Amino acid sequence: MDSRYLSVDQVAELLGTTARFPRRLIEERRIRYVKVGRHVRIPASAVEEFIASHTVEPVQLRRSGLRRAA
Repeated sequence: MDSRYLSVDQVAELLGTTARFPRRLIEERRIRYVKVGRHVRIPASAVEEFIASHTVEPVQLRRSGLRRAA
């Protein structure tokens, strides 16, 4: 058990959002979570996976290949 477990408020702070966003991710089952009694905890690794899977890399455009049609 290597992963740290975060509360909804801690995940919201980490993502820079309100607590509503991680709660919605949990409700829609878009992120892994653990129920501990009535408490919900999210593994730090699940937050890292969520961020990695939603990261969009920039596209490199070649200037010479883009020409306007006359």
